[in-house]
Amino acid sequence: MERDFRIDTPLMRLTKAQTWALADQLGGPELVQLIVEDSHTCYLGERGRRQAWGHGCGTCPACELRAKGWGEWRAAAR
Repeated sequence: MERDFRIDTPLMRLTKAQTWALADQLGGPELVQLIVEDSHTCYLGERGRRQAWGHGCGTCPACELRAKGWGEWRAAAR
């Protein structure tokens, strides 16, 4: 690189459960629902299947991580 630059990754040190909790803190159920409906992490690009935590195949590592975080956040919220 010709010049120095910095990349900020503020969510990198948060677990997926902490990320869901942060979304809920910042925007409540409306933001959580927006993330569920409009974001995507599936490595296989699956958009057809809708899980409780969002769209995805449910079996790739990204979906498993997102589902685990969703479950941990929901369990802690009860």
